[in-house]
Amino acid sequence: MLRVEHLSASYRGLRALNDISLDVGQGEIVAVVGANGAGKTTLLKSIAGLVTTDGSITLEGRELRRLKPHLVARAGVGLVPEGRRLFPRLSVEDNLRLGAYAIAGADRFKPLELVFDLFPRLQERLAQRADTLSGGEQQMLAIGRALMSQPRLLMLDEPSQGIMPKLVDDIFQAITRIRALGTTILLVEQRLVEALEIADRAYVLQTGRIVMTGKASDIAGDGAVRKAYLGL
Repeated sequence: MLRVEHLSASYRGLRALNDISLDVGQGEIVAVVGANGAGKTTLLKSIAGLVTTDGSITLEGRELRRLKPHLVARAGVGLVPEGRRLFPRLSVEDNLRLGAYAIAGADRFKPLELVFDLFPRLQERLAQRADTLSGGEQQMLAIGRALMSQPRLLMLDEPSQGIMPKLVDDIFQAITRIRALGTTILLVEQRLVEALEIADRAYVLQTGRIVMTGKASDIAGDGAVRKAYLGL
């Protein structure tokens, strides 16, 4: 579904990605794991059209690399950015409805049913301002807003960041449910164990280069990976 070939990118004057190639199949969860500064966020920003790159990025055969970010979104790519980037002074409902800004037709807000099924707390807090939510609730809202654009590929950047441990499982369970409903997922995550538990395949990124790829279960069982990223 997604194919990235020989992708290189600089971010804030620094070389962040060096000749990256990866692919994501229809219906997969593919994890990209690695330490801080490895280039994971730059990879997602590059696919979303937010970073100038060299190489090729195609979604279902369509070249995305030269498209502006809003056109990448309209092509079917949804991004849940690191830090969530909500509209803090707007309500939960307004944040969700803004996610559907590019969708035409009477059913543009139909994904609300899915969002409320995944995250009942959001339905309970529709009138509440986004900046008054807990970290976990804000992450739920960020994912819900992305789902409102009805993406075929959903990219999540550190969805467990800044969340109470008891809510981390809820977020990862929601991700597996989203995949089960037909959305392909590219997941960037520092929580190696949780990410590899739900992923089909994984790429290990280190200083802007892919140093390992394979089945998520194989990478999870690799002693070198566990030592490097888990201290085990």
